Amino acid sequence: MDRTACIDLPSFPLQLLLRRHPEWREHPAAVVDSDRPQGKLLWVNERARTSRILPGMRYAAGLSLAGSLRAAEVPDEEIRRSIASIARWLQRYTPHVEPSEEEPGVFWLDASGLQRLYRSPARWAGEIRAALKQLQFRSVLVVGFRRFGCYALAKAGWDRTVVAHPDEEMAAVRQVPLDRLTMESEVRDTLHKLGVRTLGHFIDLPPEGIVRRFGHETHRLHQLASGELSLPLQPYRPATLARKRLILDHAETDRERLLVGIEQLLTALLEMLAQRAHALTHLHLQLRFEQGEPSDETLQPAEATLDAAQLLQLLRLRLESIRFPDGVVEVLLQAASKPAPQEQLRLFARRPKRDGAAAERALARIRADLGDHAVVQVRLQGGHLPEARFRWEPLTTLSEPTPRAVNGATLVRRIYDRPQPLPPRGRREPDGWMLRGLEHGPVIRIRGPYIVSGGWWNRPLHREYHFAEMKSGELLWIYYDRVRRRWYLQGRVE
Repeated sequence: MDRTACIDLPSFPLQLLLRRHPEWREHPAAVVDSDRPQGKLLWVNERARTSRILPGMRYAAGLSLAGSLRAAEVPDEEIRRSIASIARWLQRYTPHVEPSEEEPGVFWLDASGLQRLYRSPARWAGEIRAALKQLQFRSVLVVGFRRFGCYALAKAGWDRTVVAHPDEEMAAVRQVPLDRLTMESEVRDTLHKLGVRTLGHFIDLPPEGIVRRFGHETHRLHQLASGELSLPLQPYRPATLARKRLILDHAETDRERLLVGIEQLLTALLEMLAQRAHALTHLHLQLRFEQGEPSDETLQPAEATLDAAQLLQLLRLRLESIRFPDGVVEVLLQAASKPAPQEQLRLFARRPKRDGAAAERALARIRADLGDHAVVQVRLQGGHLPEARFRWEPLTTLSEPTPRAVNGATLVRRIYDRPQPLPPRGRREPDGWMLRGLEHGPVIRIRGPYIVSGGWWNRPLHREYHFAEMKSGELLWIYYDRVRRRWYLQGRVE
């Protein structure tokens, strides 16, 4: 009989954070979506829960409950890399491993046909758990029969490792509380009010009523739990990077001659991708020097492409910005790719007045010349202070413009990255308050104050915001800091 196993690494991003900061294990710790006072707590450890700190709270609220709370971000890229690394490592024990796309830290394994290698499923599972413990991962592993059955038992933290019979698995699954599974909170709360608190109660509900009242996602969960729907294992297939290497006989310092050798590598690399029916998404360039430290650069074209001329132009721009400590002795090119889209050619294609692809190529050239963080966009945040209500993020793709009709002109408030100190407000100035010097004239009208106070989670603050109209016509946005006892220029209104 076929066997399936499920591994759950509870609060996987939090475990990654504690591996990065092992000294935090003795303190309340959490993963936040942004390292700011208004950042939301996503995962918390047991010491944090003991202090009544729960996921969904703001970082500032958690600090008010426990001043020793430690929190940081765990980037999505780090989570993806760690999942891929663990999946490759688990393939030592079985060739078929599937990481979950929805829940980081959940893995399914094919446990069939291993009798000649391991004396029992319990021995096989014990070796995996011991190895995960050496890697400093806390895990729950259940060897069962059905994909959903062993998953539900692993999420519930089942105290046994191996299920002896399918009937035993189904009986244990029916006892699993619903709050252990990933489900919309509104659906869970409604089911709780109806007295449906375990998977057994949930399975006994009529399928027609579930899809009518709770939607298709909840109905799909019901089909998986009841056994009506069974998904096959979809093994992880690691993507092999296309790479080409050039070892030079003599150290090269001339960029033009070096670019000729890189062009040959790039042509061979693109031919390799074309044979796979893939297009390049990222190009990694590594230069090894005779004595200096290696240089690692990553280039991203505007879109997945096999256009050698476009990529060569990006490489030329990046090479011009690299400082060579001495001669280059080795060049390595690696390409990340994805399946190339097959677009149909249309005879009468409507072309917009603005070429979005040309704009993407222009931004790619800027990134290649000035660095990946040279092109950014604003992302609004739920901060307390004006300068904390937005942050800059790298702009990877341009979105289509969505203009809307307006009845009148809209005032634009421009905010400085850092508030600029202003001269003190004199009480005896004959011409009024010279806020920005004689060339701008005095302040003729001031409106306010609009008070912003708080900051008890970090440091107390009390700001009194005003709009100051200058004689020159400027409308400035200023505030008086009661703590520092001085005026600052926050921005201006246009």
